Amino acid sequence: MRLLILLASTTMLAACGGAGPQSAGSAAPTGSGGAGGGDGSGETHTFVNPTEPKTYTAVGSTHSYQYQVVDAGTPGAGQGAQLYQGDAKTVRNSNLTIEYSPRDAIFNVSFSNGLAGTTGASRFQDPIHRTDFGGAIEPQFGTPNLESAAFGLQEINYLESGSANNIVRRPGGEFIFDLINPGEAGSYDITTFFYQTPGTETQYVTFAGYLRNTAGLVQSDIDNPDGTTSTILTQSNTFERGALAYGELTPNDQVPTSGTGTFTGAMLASMVFNDSPDATGNLDTYFQWIAGNATTNVDFGANTFALSLDGTVGAPLFDGTSRQLSVFENAQFRANGAGQIDLVAAGGFLGQFSEAWFVNPGGARLDLNIAGSSIDGSFYGPNGEELGAGYRIVGGTPDERIDILGTFVGRGN
Repeated sequence: MRLLILLASTTMLAACGGAGPQSAGSAAPTGSGGAGGGDGSGETHTFVNPTEPKTYTAVGSTHSYQYQVVDAGTPGAGQGAQLYQGDAKTVRNSNLTIEYSPRDAIFNVSFSNGLAGTTGASRFQDPIHRTDFGGAIEPQFGTPNLESAAFGLQEINYLESGSANNIVRRPGGEFIFDLINPGEAGSYDITTFFYQTPGTETQYVTFAGYLRNTAGLVQSDIDNPDGTTSTILTQSNTFERGALAYGELTPNDQVPTSGTGTFTGAMLASMVFNDSPDATGNLDTYFQWIAGNATTNVDFGANTFALSLDGTVGAPLFDGTSRQLSVFENAQFRANGAGQIDLVAAGGFLGQFSEAWFVNPGGARLDLNIAGSSIDGSFYGPNGEELGAGYRIVGGTPDERIDILGTFVGRGN
């Protein structure tokens, strides 16, 4: 018996206001050409009003986490056989691509990265691939509602495709499945891609995120010491997440060489945070999204920049295991970093974070011990009017799994 989850085959190219990619004002991906003028090949192409098919390379980060849960939802269930991987791409070393055809409203996205363990590659072409929050059919669980009051972002589009076979999700909003036909294996594989409509806050760059949730479920019998037989369900999960920026790049010779600017815009990040294995023995790790605002102060004459991030943490994607975590939903995230502009060596700007912390509801503060971090970005639009970047913050305390991978964009004031 086959169960096809309808939400798995939903997607949204259109903004929440109703304007789809078929119309002016819909989103197109980032390219290697100058702002508003194509890539030097003579074609005309604008980011806000795309007219020609084009493939764009994005800058950002992806990560993945795979594990098994035996008898999820029962006391003592935990995540075993774990493998976590993450990678932040630089401006000149990125295989994160987005292809968009305005004639047919088709997206092809690829987030394949062997260093991050991500293999997401999807084609969104069916009109029903468009989806949104608020109806009977919504994006899959684990997708952030960025237009909610907690995050407060605008004009977010969601595209989704995939399928499920021989499984049904248990009630309660957790990522736990049961088999419809216990004699056969079950599977779930759904990818969601979301982005802010170009022109909403920025004209030449925007941010996007993606998630791919996969699960396999099998039933087996085990012999107990007392001679009885027990039936167990083993669920194998693999989660992929990514955050990236894309737009129409500023040619290096058009980036200002004097003056200063303040760039403000949105930030998005995917986080895994487990600081308790050594203290409590809890090995369960959960994904959480962070979204909010970024402020980047740039000194073009000195070739330097300073970055401040201010975001809100979303709910974790629980799977019926321990449910123990340290950073709660609606916690505040703060981080400060700095670096330099190096158009020749880096193709944009690069730097590191000096501090990052969380403030949980109720006021408790958690400071991060940073083992490693990166900020990699470029300028977008004519004369560097906007910017976009990817970043990563890796926790440095032994026996913890803390990794924040994100993106931010900004428009000069």
